[in-house]
Order: sequence, then C-alpha cells, then structure tokens
Amino acid sequence: MFTGLIKETGKIKKIIDKGRDREIEIQCLKILRDLHIGDSISVNGICITVKSRTSEGFTCDISFSTLNTTSLKYLNTGDMVNLENSLTPHDKLGGHFVSGHVDCTGKVLKISRIGSSYLIELELPSDIRDFVALKGSIALDGISLTISEVKGESFSVVIIPYTYQNTNLSSRKPGDVVNIEVDMLARYIVNFLRVRQISNINSQELKDKILKEKLEKHGFTK
Repeated sequence: MFTGLIKETGKIKKIIDKGRDREIEIQCLKILRDLHIGDSISVNGICITVKSRTSEGFTCDISFSTLNTTSLKYLNTGDMVNLENSLTPHDKLGGHFVSGHVDCTGKVLKISRIGSSYLIELELPSDIRDFVALKGSIALDGISLTISEVKGESFSVVIIPYTYQNTNLSSRKPGDVVNIEVDMLARYIVNFLRVRQISNINSQELKDKILKEKLEKHGFTK
C-alpha cells in the first residue's frame, strides 16, 4: 500500500531480458535509507518486490504479465522513474490510498503551461470511465493527483511546480504512456452498485416468473 507521494525519482541503470520477464536495476539514493531485500516498492505506480540492493540502488524482477499490462515495457536505460516506499502505520497519509495494482495505461495527449503550473490532458480508456470523476483522486505513474476536468474521451490533471520538478512528469511529452490506477474507493462503490443493480434485475425476473406460474396455475394464462 502506498500514498501516491513520490519520495524520489530514480534512474534506470540496467535492463536484462530473461525470456519473457525482465530484471531492472534502478539507481537511487534517498529511498535506500529504509529499503530492504523483500520489501515492496512502488516503481511508476507498480508494486514491485526488491530483489537485491547496494549502496547505489536496487534490482527487481518484472514478470511478463506486468510488462504486458503496464508502461514498464517501454522503459529504456537512463529513463527516470517515480519511487515510493510502502506505507507503514506511522506514516502520514498525505495523498490517497494507492495499491500499486495498475488498472490500465493511457497516453498523454497534451501538456500546457498555465502560470507556474502545468495542465496535462490524457486519454480516458473506456474500461475505467465509470471510476473517473471531477475532483476525484487518481494515480498517474504512482503520483496521487486530483482530476480537474473530464471530457468524453479524455481527462485532465493540474500539476503544481513541486510535483512537476520532483517526479518523472518533468520528462513527459505528448504520446508518452503512463500507468493509471483509479481510486480504490471509487472502484468498490461502482462494483457495489453494479452488483446491486444485477441483484435487483434478477429479483424482478424471479418475481415475474412466480407471478406467471401462479397465473398459469389458475388458468388466467396459457
């Protein structure tokens, strides 16, 4: 579990293909102070297990499943990635709950400078449209952000200078692919309503069936 508040940006030092999987080595500094082998760490919003570590960084294995469903397959040596240690009971929750289980990826459509901030417009994949709402929370490459606008096929977020300068958003450009995780609260609420709707439909169908059988039994219908 994470908060979406990036602790540090790391640099991809090495990528090793291992069949369908990959091993990546990430160079970093600050996050190493409380990082141990076996720990969970968020890399661009993806929960990954630390395989080994040195005084200059750490390595982790990326499965073919994660590569297929996230933007990690596009990483190259030298790329910047967002890093965050897993949440502990004593940490402040300054962002929102981020599980590290990416829902999908989306392309950056447009980046506009507005004063000292930036407005980033991204495509809105159809499979997460029900979970995206104005003023709602969303995680992009692991960054906890607030949705500022929702259109038919896209949504936008406003990036303040600090976030822009201290995350990989400073290197993003139109056409880049980012990892998207919707707010887990929104996911549970929508799922609950869907199940309830199906239950109501099934309940009505059952009532109609019972009524029909009673009418047929008493000769009102054939």
